[in-house]
Amino acid sequence: MRTRPTRLQKGDTIGIIAPSSPPNMENLQRSLAFIEQLGLNVKMGKHVENIHGYLAGTDDERLEDLHDMLADPNVKGIICAGGGYGAGRYADRIDFQLMAEQPKILWGYSDITFLHTTIGQFANVVTFHGPMLASDVGKETFHELSARMFGQLFEPIELHYTETISPLTAINGGVAQGELVGGNLSLLVSALGSKYEIDTRGKLLLIEDVDEEPYKVDAMLNQLRLAGKLQEAAGIVVGDFARAEPKKRKTTLTLEEVFQHYLGDLGKPVVSGFKIGHCEPHFAVPLGAEARLDGDGKTLTILPGVN
Repeated sequence: MRTRPTRLQKGDTIGIIAPSSPPNMENLQRSLAFIEQLGLNVKMGKHVENIHGYLAGTDDERLEDLHDMLADPNVKGIICAGGGYGAGRYADRIDFQLMAEQPKILWGYSDITFLHTTIGQFANVVTFHGPMLASDVGKETFHELSARMFGQLFEPIELHYTETISPLTAINGGVAQGELVGGNLSLLVSALGSKYEIDTRGKLLLIEDVDEEPYKVDAMLNQLRLAGKLQEAAGIVVGDFARAEPKKRKTTLTLEEVFQHYLGDLGKPVVSGFKIGHCEPHFAVPLGAEARLDGDGKTLTILPGVN
């Protein structure tokens, strides 16, 4: 059982970092009004505005911001400005003991999957897969349900996902329970073969992605299959795969056919259609928390992510 970070309270300070690519600073500034509405104060990372090619500053700078927030006892949670690329470049230098000794909320998705996986496995702390400030909160398209999901940081809430939120498809029936792990499929695959690869044994594996054609999703699922990650999981939660339409080929398998091929005969519950990922609304979930996937009833229940 992973350690759950302490819940936020009004008046707490949250740290904002850009662990990967440079965030849209206009969107980030707009998002601060939402943080203020939550009753929270902000500590901005020293290097959030830095640009180093496609990175938000050098690896040293981005890692320094992460470590500063983890080490500061006044910072009760960390919310990422955006994703993109780059968190994996310094994963082998993260001081996981900082998080283990002072567990605090870490919130983000996409490239932040690398941080979720490594911090979850090496610090044994629950982290949160949820919408980010510049990428989501600061945009006009930010959904009311996405905004409500931040409430789980202030109060231990059992989350229930049913078809009242979005249509769901049972690729395989049955019921399974275990820690919810995973995130962005591309990032999960990129860590295979390293000490930071995801452990799916007896767990519910969440996968989502964006801008990946069916043949690319096929290749990544096949890599997970060859690595044993699909077989070892207790169940599969298929999140949003936005803009997955074929672009290069006139003839193609559909994304649904790809899912059926790799996930339909696993002999464990697999449900697709969850609005988790690069989408609005974005249903935020605690990774490392105990969850129950019901393939027959098409529901996902997740225990609270905070104490």
